[in-house]
Amino acid sequence: MPFVRIAPIFGVVVMVFALTMLVPLAVALSMNDGTAELWGGPLLAAFAAGGVLWWAGQRMVGREPDLQPRDGMLLVTLAWTVLPAIATVPLLLFYHRHGGSLTFTQAYFETVSAMTTTGATVLVGLDALPPSINLWRGLLQWLGGMGILVLAVAILPMLGAGGQLLRAESTGPMKDTRLTPRIEETAKGLWSVYAGISLACVLAYRWGACRGWMRGSICSRR
Repeated sequence: MPFVRIAPIFGVVVMVFALTMLVPLAVALSMNDGTAELWGGPLLAAFAAGGVLWWAGQRMVGREPDLQPRDGMLLVTLAWTVLPAIATVPLLLFYHRHGGSLTFTQAYFETVSAMTTTGATVLVGLDALPPSINLWRGLLQWLGGMGILVLAVAILPMLGAGGQLLRAESTGPMKDTRLTPRIEETAKGLWSVYAGISLACVLAYRWGACRGWMRGSICSRR
């Protein structure tokens, strides 16, 4: 079955994504914004689920599965479907705790919009949200902007799945050709540019009129 072949890879993807919740957790603890307890449960649950997928997949298909191009398409589909669903959990917990009205559909729309860098939002009163929640929204957008390269650089080369995933993500007449003899090097170069531009924007906002690092320089509420 195709899912069995990609289970170890998808498990690692889920575990890495779960670890990104450490960032808003650290902000919640450092700024004492009252949301620290919202992050531990989703983080551990997602990490454990990813670990189970990785372990079970390794036992069934071995350490180097024979991946096909269609496996890359399935992996892309699962990543852009399941990861936003995982990302909704902190939002739902926050609104449930504070008596807000946020349905799963609304939360899923919010996270899909963020991870696809669409920019649309269904949330109101963004200025009143805790810094960690706004940072989570911004972090999803930042990761979504270069999400394919997160996988290409950090996960897929060691699992032998980079080519299939990149072909599945690519569009146009070049998708069936070799993009570069060393796609990992290209991905790292693009990540350096992306991170550099992000840092330059943070510093520009900080040296401008923003009140502080978290409330304007690193993560704008709008």
